[in-house]
Amino acid sequence: MSENPTIAQAEAAPRTLQLVSVNAGTSDPSSTQMLADRIADRTVTAGAEHGLDIELRQIDLRGLATDITNAIISQHVSLELQRALDLMRDADGLIASTPVYQAGASGLFTQFFQILDTDLLIGTPVVLAGTGGSARHSLVIDDQLRASFAYLRTLTAPTAVYAAPEDWQEKGLGSRIGRAANELVLLMRSGLREQLRGNAWGSYQHSFGSAGGAETAIDFDSDLMRLAAGGK
Repeated sequence: MSENPTIAQAEAAPRTLQLVSVNAGTSDPSSTQMLADRIADRTVTAGAEHGLDIELRQIDLRGLATDITNAIISQHVSLELQRALDLMRDADGLIASTPVYQAGASGLFTQFFQILDTDLLIGTPVVLAGTGGSARHSLVIDDQLRASFAYLRTLTAPTAVYAAPEDWQEKGLGSRIGRAANELVLLMRSGLREQLRGNAWGSYQHSFGSAGGAETAIDFDSDLMRLAAGGK
C-alpha cells in the first residue's frame, strides 16, 4: 500500500519560522543595518540547510524614532510601532543590531527595548550585534547588551557580532557571522521558546498587564478578588 501523499508532503515540507531583524542605524546607508542584513541572510541560508523555511521581517528603528519617543512620554503606541511590537511578539528568532556611541548602545535602540512588555520576548533566541568606530567598543555587547536581554529573559546566542571599520575587509567577520547564524538556527529549531511559553510559563514572575493579560492566571471571579474589589 502506497504512502499517503499528503502525509509525505507534510513530512517533506520545511518548517516555517519567523525571523525579525531590528537595527538602530541612523545613517543611509547604515553599517548597522548592513551587519544585521548579513547575519539575517546567513541565518536564512543556514535554516534551509537544516530543513527550515525562515521568513525574514525587518524593523528599521530610524523610521520609528518619533513614535518611540511619543510612547515613552505619553504611553501612546502608534499603529506603526504596534506592528513592530507584534512582529517582536511573534518572532521565533531575533537579530538585534545597534551602533555603539561612547561605549554604549544607541539611545534609540535602548528606548525601543525599554518600551517592550517585559514578558514579550521570554525564551526568544537572539543574536546580538553592534557596529562602532573602534574595536575598543566591542565589549559593549557582552558587558551591556547581554545583561539587558537577560532581563527580558531571552536566549542570547553565545556568539555576538561586532564590526569596527577595519573588520569589514577581514575574513574573521564572516566567520563570526556564520557561527552566530548557525547558533541562532539551532536555538530556533529546538522549539525551546514554545516549550518555555507553554509548559513553564506559569513558573515565571510576571508583571500584571505585560502580556495582554496572558501573563498571569488570576481568577478575577474568586472570593478573594471580589472581596478586594469591595464585594461580598
